[in-house]
Amino acid sequence: MKLQDSVVFITGANRGLGLAFAQAALAAGARKVYAAARNPASITLAGVVPIALDVTDAAQVAAAARDCGDVTLLINNAGISLGSDLLSPNSVEKARAEFETNFFGVWALAAAFAPVLKANGGGAIVNVLSALAWATFPSVATYSTSKAAAWSLSNGLRNELREQGTQVTSLHVGYMDTDMTDGIDAPKSAPADVARVTLEGVEAGLFEVLADDVSRGVKASLSSATPAYAG
Repeated sequence: MKLQDSVVFITGANRGLGLAFAQAALAAGARKVYAAARNPASITLAGVVPIALDVTDAAQVAAAARDCGDVTLLINNAGISLGSDLLSPNSVEKARAEFETNFFGVWALAAAFAPVLKANGGGAIVNVLSALAWATFPSVATYSTSKAAAWSLSNGLRNELREQGTQVTSLHVGYMDTDMTDGIDAPKSAPADVARVTLEGVEAGLFEVLADDVSRGVKASLSSATPAYAG
């Protein structure tokens, strides 16, 4: 699909990668950009339409799809990481919270907007995933499981939405310079670069965007004798 004259809906658009997506969409010629966040007052970017949305709230998801019936590109960017391994006393509680946003929230938005996209010619969905959908380590283990599930969800949605002409693109990225990686001492991608590369991938019809060397390296390892998920 083309970004020129598109109508883009972005979750978690008040900061970080979500904000970068909004800026990139406007720069690419989008006709309208809906910028969604729990607190719409936190949306400060000029030229976008602020939307109140908690992706875990079914009523708000339904209202967004009802009120934004001109959307042609849905970007499921909202995500949380609570920094938990699998065997700590509160790991299940943290995993449930991460799954509500990172998996069920993505699923709910895709399901709600699928009829909208169909009515507008098919369009596309971008699901923001992670290199951690394919690998894990203790301090982000519950987050990794939610992203692995979201990867499978994206593949399933691609199959089920193909007939209506809706493209589903999965974005995988390693370390990115956002609040989520604050304090991590490692090379980080700029959100603006990740957003730009992703939208270029959407226009090229890609089913998957590997935005940095980390994601490309992890993906390449999966069929090797030492896959990244083996630790």
